This record gives sequence, C-alpha cells and structure tokens, in this order.
Amino acid sequence: MTVTGIESGVRQFAEDGFTVVRGLFAREEIDRLCAEFAALHAGGPVPGHFEPSESTDPLRRYPRVMQPHEINTLALEILLDARLREVLESLLGEEVLAAQSMFYFKPPGARGQALHQDNFYLRVEPGTCVAAWVACDEIDRDNGGLEVVPGTHRMDLFCPELADSEVSFAREYVAPPPGLATVPVDMAPGDVLFFNGSLVHGSQPNRTAGRFRRSFIGHYVGASTERIGHYYRTLSMSGARVPLPESEGAGPCGTEFAPHGPH
Repeated sequence: MTVTGIESGVRQFAEDGFTVVRGLFAREEIDRLCAEFAALHAGGPVPGHFEPSESTDPLRRYPRVMQPHEINTLALEILLDARLREVLESLLGEEVLAAQSMFYFKPPGARGQALHQDNFYLRVEPGTCVAAWVACDEIDRDNGGLEVVPGTHRMDLFCPELADSEVSFAREYVAPPPGLATVPVDMAPGDVLFFNGSLVHGSQPNRTAGRFRRSFIGHYVGASTERIGHYYRTLSMSGARVPLPESEGAGPCGTEFAPHGPH
C-alpha cells in the first residue's frame, strides 16, 4: 500500500469510521485460507472454537469459527500479517495488539447480524478496538455483505434493542441514530475493511441460492490499552502473549439466539 493510499485511508477512517484497502491479500492467499477452513469444517467439531451440528438452520451446519488462530497456523499468520499491521498502526497511531479472530462461512440462506458495535463486546478501555474484515468471496448486498453507519464511531456505546431472530443470529440491535443511514460495502476477495469498534455495522441475510459470504475477521487494540474483556487473549504482532487486566461487561462478539430448527 502506498503512502498516499495510507494517508487517504487514515483521513476516511477519521471522518467516517471505516476505510477499505482493495486487494491487500492476493487471490491465491485467500484461496488457501478458504481451503484451510473447508478442511476444518470437514474435520468436524473443535470444542470451544467450532461446533457444527445437523440442522435446518444453515448457521448451525456452518457456524462461525471463534479464535481460529489458536487452532490453525494459517489463521494465526493472517491475524498477525505485516500488511494488516502497517495499516492498523497508521489508523491507531501506535503499536497494536491482536485480540481476536473469527471466520464466517455465511452459507446461502443464513441469517445476518443485526446492526451493532464491536466494542460493546470487547469493552476496550480506554478507547476502542479496530476490526480488519477480510473478504474471502465476492461480497455484495445479495449474499449479505456488511453495512456501516458512517459517523457513529464518534458516538458512545448504545444500549442495544432486541434484534429480529428471523433475520439476525445475534440478539443485539442498534438502530441508526436520527439523520444517519446504513451504507453497503461491496468487496472482492482479498479486500480488507478496517473499521472503528464504535462504528455501528451489521449485515442482512444471505439471500442467494448458491453463494457463500466467507470472511476472516481480526480485532485489534492499541498497545496503550489498559483493560479488555476476559474472552480476548491479546497478542503482540510478533505472537507473544500480552495479558491485560479485565474490563467488565464483555463477551464474545454477538450474543446468539437459541438455535433455529432441530439439531
């Protein structure tokens, strides 16, 4: 990424709460990453990280993988990638720590995730977290791409309402504040969306018949962070464990509704 590109991204991040770096990862890298998670799915449950089950709900057959960097070498490499680090340190203005990884399959027919704020779950103190959301498929409105609400990154955490379980797998919902609206973010494999942990964002269901919407997500915090939720086991970008004191009220990203359908 060029210096000019980074400077432009930093300006947009400050103004809107997000920025997209196109083609940060090569298609071959994304294909390899997807192959790793296809193999993981074929291998069956990994307690505490990935627990699929037979169900009429696509998200039970293809649940998200939580903290895959703890069980998969390639996921750890992506989470700590130097290209991500360069952008993140430009956005945060300091060294960064990795706090979490996730992989979403989001198969056809899967529900989305209602509008929410990531720092509602991480409870970073002081400040907030930053997400690096790596597209692993062609992602658009049809297959449930992300929507963001620019400007909400300047606001405090909202008290969520209850989401609609027919369209969201997670319980929390934050309505766009008056005068602000969602903006869709279409992406290609290898694009990375960086966004502020206070930015309201979410996704609609995957309404396609045959397209997955796979994505790899890392959450990061500045090295000046003093506290974070107990679920988030922070690492330096060299991979060393950096324990932080616990903040209160935190939990895994997205409190899930009870499963849909038999399982």
